Amino acid sequence: MAVARVVHTADRTLTGRQLASLLTPPPEGRFGYRELARAVREALLDGRVALRLRLPAERELAAVLLVSRTTVTGAYDLLRESGYAHSRRGAGTWTALPDGQAPTVLGAFQDDAGSTIDLALAAPHAPEEEFSAALAAAAAELPRYAGSQGYHPYGLPALRAAIAERYTARGLPTLPEQILVTTGAQQAVSLVLTLLGRAGDRVLAENPSYTNALDAMRGRMLRVTPVPVTEAGWDTGLVDAALRQTAPRLAYLIPDFHNPTGRLMPTEQRRELARSARATGTWLVVDETLTDMALDVPAPLPFAAAAGGGDGEQIVSVGSLSKSCWGGLRVGWVRAASRVVTELARVRITADLSGSVLDQLVAVALMGRLDEILPRRLDELRLRRSALSDALARHVPEWRWAVPPGGMCLWIDLGRPVASSLAARALRHGVRVEGGARFGVDPGTHEHRLRIPFTLPVDVYEPAAERLAAALEGAPGHFADPALPDWVA
Repeated sequence: MAVARVVHTADRTLTGRQLASLLTPPPEGRFGYRELARAVREALLDGRVALRLRLPAERELAAVLLVSRTTVTGAYDLLRESGYAHSRRGAGTWTALPDGQAPTVLGAFQDDAGSTIDLALAAPHAPEEEFSAALAAAAAELPRYAGSQGYHPYGLPALRAAIAERYTARGLPTLPEQILVTTGAQQAVSLVLTLLGRAGDRVLAENPSYTNALDAMRGRMLRVTPVPVTEAGWDTGLVDAALRQTAPRLAYLIPDFHNPTGRLMPTEQRRELARSARATGTWLVVDETLTDMALDVPAPLPFAAAAGGGDGEQIVSVGSLSKSCWGGLRVGWVRAASRVVTELARVRITADLSGSVLDQLVAVALMGRLDEILPRRLDELRLRRSALSDALARHVPEWRWAVPPGGMCLWIDLGRPVASSLAARALRHGVRVEGGARFGVDPGTHEHRLRIPFTLPVDVYEPAAERLAAALEGAPGHFADPALPDWVA
């Protein structure tokens, strides 16, 4: 499917200072027109600069960068010639991508993987001892529920109480009436988008972001306004500007060990974003499914607790047991004001009536043992993170990454926009991996990135790295050179 041409109606305009702050300067420190075009292109492909965004006027950018207007004009000309910008006389210049093929979506959810090493799923196995004990406890409790009709649209009262108690213990006083149990966090996000959004509404999302949440937004025909998350984290000034300029109905955030970058949002930034969202009337949908995966830092407070008094009313929090326990359990939740929970339950009934009683009973037992499960899980993840980092350093030493303070993935910088091609070749070498484009708001961005989870056993990563290196080396001349105007979709 070809990438659509830009629509010449920009909702946002970058100022010269904003664009300059997002560009990587050349080694010599001063931009020529080719270096400036390359810097804008790299910022676009990395998601720091969004598509369909109006670039600053030539004179304004020249003044900020301390270059001649001719330099900026030449850079904009190069970007237009290579398809990374479009202009209309008298109206301005917008960021774009060249026409081409959309990135290939690999079949990450395959049961017949055989000998393929699957690095596409950031999902750990269940804790065997605790899970067996939880199953036994659930089996003992199940007869008490078997005599009823079995439908609990809000979730089992015991599980709602356990989830509320954990929020309270973590610093956010919560009542069971503020909890809706869902079939995993994905259903929770989908229900919130359905309730609070309508087709055509604006939703602000980080770029990159969790791909299944982005797909849910697109499926509901929401218009996504991207804001970048880089290795330095969030730029709250840019987020605030996006909120004020586009006034989105919703904003979807992953502040805790962000998927896929692994970044952790500082407390003060959380307060700033909560204030900005309140000022613009924007609902904050905060995905906290990775909160417990704190490897090198203390586990963060819930976002709504950090927001402070009065700023938490428009915050809807999403969580699950998929990362801390097991994805196969399919138990997630929403924490929100009780009236919002009631409305979400009404929407939920149209989807699946209720969740599995047996799964929820298992979840109740696991919630009571999280303080035993998490320390061992975190120790395992630290070892696996080290094993993955060491293996990659040996076999693909040219790749770069920042070690995240938590989460389950490395966000790899390949140095070249070849991720989709490499992922396709890697599959033929027996390893499944997701290119960065899968996590971009716009097709074609983050093509120089791979997301690689460290959730598999330690001994898997050496052969996985060997296979990735073989895929990389087995195609001399196959990958596009990053110089303008080449582009890899």
